[in-house]
Amino acid sequence: MTCVIEPPRPEDAASLGPLQSRIWLQTYPDEAAGIDEAWIREQRGTAATEEGVAGWREFIEAAERRPDLSFCRVVRSGAGSEIVGFLCGRRGEAVSLGPMYLLEEVRGHGVGGRLMDEFLAWAGGAPVRLWVTEYNAGVVRFYERHGFRATGERELWRGRLPNVRMVRDA
Repeated sequence: MTCVIEPPRPEDAASLGPLQSRIWLQTYPDEAAGIDEAWIREQRGTAATEEGVAGWREFIEAAERRPDLSFCRVVRSGAGSEIVGFLCGRRGEAVSLGPMYLLEEVRGHGVGGRLMDEFLAWAGGAPVRLWVTEYNAGVVRFYERHGFRATGERELWRGRLPNVRMVRDA
């Protein structure tokens, strides 16, 4: 699969929220955790609202103005312009990775590795931290292959989604 990775344009903001919701519906349902389609739509639905789109546009514009502080890349499918994934991050006291999402049909083709390589090059030698959903074993392995390790720190995002902290040392 041929994909192009590039910085997003402000007009891409309208696509990112709905894409994030679509990927959550592919990735996170888990009966044992009480995470179903209704819960996901309740938690992530706001990303596709006018306010959510404005938030994405603000982040994209911040990354354009201060690329040293904010990172964002989108993945566009082959010859089309459809966005099929994205990775964002921020530099503050530490470098934070997230969110990073790819549609199922894009996974397993090396695109995630290419995104991660660009992000880690942007982060330079700084330590990087992220949260990952504990039962998303494939993604945990992906981060481990890129030098991340679990710290033992845990959170229940919105009281249900079990996440673990991972870090990549300098």
